[in-house]
Amino acid sequence: MDPNSKPPTRKSHQLRVPVLPEEASEIRRLATTAGLPVAAYLRSVGLGYRLHGILDHQRVEELARINGDLGRLGGLLKLWLTDDPRTAKFGETTILAVLSKIEDSQREMQRIMREVVLPVAGRKHL
Repeated sequence: MDPNSKPPTRKSHQLRVPVLPEEASEIRRLATTAGLPVAAYLRSVGLGYRLHGILDHQRVEELARINGDLGRLGGLLKLWLTDDPRTAKFGETTILAVLSKIEDSQREMQRIMREVVLPVAGRKHL
């Protein structure tokens, strides 16, 4: 193959879609959020691919909140395990509730991570 030759290209057709200026701005914003050029974004959406933003800030904030909750709960548990006088009033019921809350928070964090990180079964990939 000649190094100066162009790589083979697919035969393509261009589609024209009239949009309002606000729609064009929103499409550009969504394409940027997905990390794609506008044409690739529109092609992917039009073909039914499920797109996710590069970074879902709301999910990251949820994970940060849960992580903070786990840290605080872990701190309480540590104080209790070291017989800290501030935890003298903590009974077995309180400690079991803290452990239950930790488990609930871990499950919530795992659920969010699965939604964000792991591909959905049957999802089309770009």
